[in-house]
Amino acid sequence: MLSAVLIAALLFSGAHAAKNPAPQIQIPPGTILPLRLPSLSSQKNKKGDLIKARIMQDVPLPNGEKIRAGAIVLGRLLDVTPGNQAALILTFDTLIEHGETITITTSLRALASPFEIDSAQIPDMGAGESDVYDWLPTTQVGGETAYGLGGPVAKGDTIVGRVVGDGVLVNVSARPGANCRGALDGNSSPQALWLFSSDACGVYGFPHLAIRHAGRANPLGQITLTSDSGPVEIGSGSGILLRVLPAAP
Repeated sequence: MLSAVLIAALLFSGAHAAKNPAPQIQIPPGTILPLRLPSLSSQKNKKGDLIKARIMQDVPLPNGEKIRAGAIVLGRLLDVTPGNQAALILTFDTLIEHGETITITTSLRALASPFEIDSAQIPDMGAGESDVYDWLPTTQVGGETAYGLGGPVAKGDTIVGRVVGDGVLVNVSARPGANCRGALDGNSSPQALWLFSSDACGVYGFPHLAIRHAGRANPLGQITLTSDSGPVEIGSGSGILLRVLPAAP
């Protein structure tokens, strides 16, 4: 009799869960997603190729939720132009977090080479005999100083955020003369920028590469990278900052 009651309860709870699935996490417009990229090449890749990037820092969300480091963001190559003045057109439109698939629209804020990413993790000074490596200051991609685990992040004399275990939490700002904006749609919460400065914008460590279209305007979410000399070559381990845009009407 007891077994029959337990089975009936399990069947009811399963049916109830199926009718009332867990809600998707809410990702407000303006949220930054810090990612590490695989290699991309206008010589080797082709139209339609899948891009699998990995989130490198826990991304805080409203109501205490977060996108965990290690979550996957999927993109694809919409077009490839080989040759001496090459181009890649790509989009990142799917987040996979704990088996949950979420459609997103994103634009590109910053792109940094593997060298720039590695350099941002090397302390600005050698460790002394009594120094703890994690407490030594480093320079973020974009020039701000991160003063060790638990310490502040500073732009000159101005504190813009703090260092956390897997990156930084900072208030995003616009850079004078650049196209990147500060807070978007009222989302002024500290953002997870990993190894990037609060005003990091554009391309770092790729001398011939340019962001021709960041995806902020039509066509929304479509990113175009171009080279003024040779192919577009983005090495494995490059870092990017994507920004979640409001859903298209």
